[in-house]
Amino acid sequence: MTPFRIVAVTLSALLVSPVGAITTRTRAMAAPHRPCPTVESPGRPPATPSPPPVDPAHRAVGGEGLATAGLAAPGGAPRPPAVTATSWVVADLDSGRVLGGCGPHEHRTPASVQKLLLAAALMPRLDPAQVVEVKREDLRDLDPESSLMGVVPGGRYSVEDLWLGLLLESGNDAANVLARLGGGAAGRPGGVQAMNDEARRLRAYQTHAATPSGLDGPGQYTSAYDLALITRAAFAREDFRRYMATRTAEVAEQRGRVAFGIRNDNALLGAYPGMLGGKTGFTDLARQTYVGVAERDGRRLAVTLLGAETAPLGSLGEATALLNWGFGRSPDESVGRLVAPEEKKGKDDRVVIAAGDGRGGAGNSSSLSSPLALGLGAAILLSVVLGATYRRRSGGRDG
Repeated sequence: MTPFRIVAVTLSALLVSPVGAITTRTRAMAAPHRPCPTVESPGRPPATPSPPPVDPAHRAVGGEGLATAGLAAPGGAPRPPAVTATSWVVADLDSGRVLGGCGPHEHRTPASVQKLLLAAALMPRLDPAQVVEVKREDLRDLDPESSLMGVVPGGRYSVEDLWLGLLLESGNDAANVLARLGGGAAGRPGGVQAMNDEARRLRAYQTHAATPSGLDGPGQYTSAYDLALITRAAFAREDFRRYMATRTAEVAEQRGRVAFGIRNDNALLGAYPGMLGGKTGFTDLARQTYVGVAERDGRRLAVTLLGAETAPLGSLGEATALLNWGFGRSPDESVGRLVAPEEKKGKDDRVVIAAGDGRGGAGNSSSLSSPLALGLGAAILLSVVLGATYRRRSGGRDG
């Protein structure tokens, strides 16, 4: 994804008083339609894509409380911040509890956050020490002005270098090479098929990949809930967490190109307290998309958002506001949960949460002792000082 200009800022100046934690547990029931808190953006195009409807059998995966195109939030909890994102989810990666969301299962266009599915599908298959030669066909269908790592035909790169180029610089070229390698005899289409197989394994039923990079393709969709499932699977790997936390890396000299550096484009890394890693995305069709994970008091929360606009906050400012809202909630609150691949499926693959139970996934989270939250106003200021503006290359086709 395209880099951000980062302006140093003292975050302590932006902190506000902790918000009170709500300790009431919620039962996930069939969710009435409540409109999501939204803010209009003058930058939103008048024409938006018309995604396919959600299969009713899959709408309630994770709990009946998530079966809504509107707001899913615990009763009595403070209202989430108003954002431009058309769908979002905040979830605890360790307990699996979904703290809230907006249209969690609605189909949306992913852009480069789709690269997390590529990582989840192919990291287990590929040896990071393996060296692969880049072929001309890997680069033939890529716009040179799109988001690229910078590999050259005939160049030989380690798989680890390619993962770093994919996740730090959002390299569409790295995505093509990794998909070809991971697809075996089937080549790049085989890599894309592996992504779709992994989505089905994770029960990410609204997700279909058409390209390995997230560049727009026919019938390519995901959902905020699916992205949370994919993020949880990817962050379960130590190598993925290490790549996402890497600030800079250097790629060795290749024929036709001297050694060059790559830099992490997640401007919240090192700026937002406890940020463990994140991935940005943008295309004209998808608008701004983002996935981020932060840890506070032993609690790891993921935010996934789709369809955001540059103003007034941008995807990074909106992610900040939603994470702050999530960290202000009690660890016991939930409206649903992230299902596990091995979990027994119920009728229509629904996972219904029993009264007072928001558990799911890999164990319990520790309690939130002194929640630290930035207010929405601070999020706006943070967005401004970070200069979180996307450089639109070649009509905005970043992937």
